[in-house]
Amino acid sequence: MPATVVVGAQWGDEGKGKIVDLLAQNSDLVCRYQGGPNAGHTIKVADETFKIRQIPTGVISGKVSVIGNGCVVDPEVLIGELDDIQARGYSTEMVCLSGNAHLIMPWHVAIDQASERRLGKLQIGTTKRGIGPAYADKALRIGIRVQDVLDAKILRQKIGVALAEKNVWLERVYEAPPLDLDEIAERYEEYAKRLRPYVKDTSLIVDRALKEGKRVLFEGAQGTLLDLDHGTYPFVTSSNPVASGAATGVGIGPNRIDQVLGVAKAYVTRVGEGPFPSEIEGPNQQQVRVTGGEYGTVTGRERRCGWLDLVALRYAVRLSGFTALALTKLDVLSIFNEIPICVAYRLPSGETAREFPCHQSDFHHAKPVLETLPGWAEPFDGAESIADLPEAARGYVAFVERELGVPVALIGTGQERDRVLYGESAHKLL
Repeated sequence: MPATVVVGAQWGDEGKGKIVDLLAQNSDLVCRYQGGPNAGHTIKVADETFKIRQIPTGVISGKVSVIGNGCVVDPEVLIGELDDIQARGYSTEMVCLSGNAHLIMPWHVAIDQASERRLGKLQIGTTKRGIGPAYADKALRIGIRVQDVLDAKILRQKIGVALAEKNVWLERVYEAPPLDLDEIAERYEEYAKRLRPYVKDTSLIVDRALKEGKRVLFEGAQGTLLDLDHGTYPFVTSSNPVASGAATGVGIGPNRIDQVLGVAKAYVTRVGEGPFPSEIEGPNQQQVRVTGGEYGTVTGRERRCGWLDLVALRYAVRLSGFTALALTKLDVLSIFNEIPICVAYRLPSGETAREFPCHQSDFHHAKPVLETLPGWAEPFDGAESIADLPEAARGYVAFVERELGVPVALIGTGQERDRVLYGESAHKLL
């Protein structure tokens, strides 16, 4: 602190929501800097479970919760979340929405769904919620921003311009029904009434907070290997989850960032299509999936499960400059007597690579070089410090630290907020 970025170090679903929720207790602002409502964070507080898709997780802790300009926003989802949080007795007055964030429009969802169907076996595996098409329109400079819904005349004009093109695509390319201008304009004018109180100059809010020495936490969605530029393209998301994305996604200089916390599971998962070198073969994959509850927060899709991939983690360390690592779900591995861990890739050329391949074809055909560590095959019940963990579990954590050259500051041992153990470097985050 005062400015810490929390980054997914794998393919997303690493348990960032729990870690952000934990760190939010000692933060003043929590800022979401990229992504859309396809990325869900699950937060368990006492007997309540929150599945948050759009709002920063800090809202549960009563912190200023910023949705930055780097996000794409589905107003229906956002309003639904605001209503749900209020219905549970939590205030949403501290939610701040950037007027420069782009909106997910009905044609984005329609095109996303139709495009995936049309790709067939070549489909990317998107969540079909319009995120990619919304970011595409942003790059094409024909997107509709949050601030546009605050002026009914501008909104209707922009919808009309967009539909003149999008309906052609829907009808002639995707054989889908066209969308109606009046219906969409009326619906979004109603959304505007609900969103107006939350629209703020979020870049200025964050800048002032940092100047005042307040603690600001930046949370990304998805993970490093889904980064648009540096991930396993084309099986990636449509934005930049890496730490540098926090600066552009909220509107601050990169020199304002003090710490970067990477979050990784003690194993690895991914959802959707794409190569996955350390994917577990045989019944052990289902054991990990069931024990770890590896099903999508938003979609419910089964996550593919693999042994911890240190090659990919080294890559994540390089891209985001992790100053510390949070290792989540270590307790899930307690079901095994032996635990393989991927330390290198065997490439098609026969070369053994410890660093992530720079060419896509090498990664797509890479085979894992596994080193087997002793398991502990006992639960962590009652462990209140790292010293209370079984010796083999401590050895597993120490092995990861040596291989990455990054200290493990936090260890997740269960779903609840308080099921976290603290390493020697944790005091810098709290």
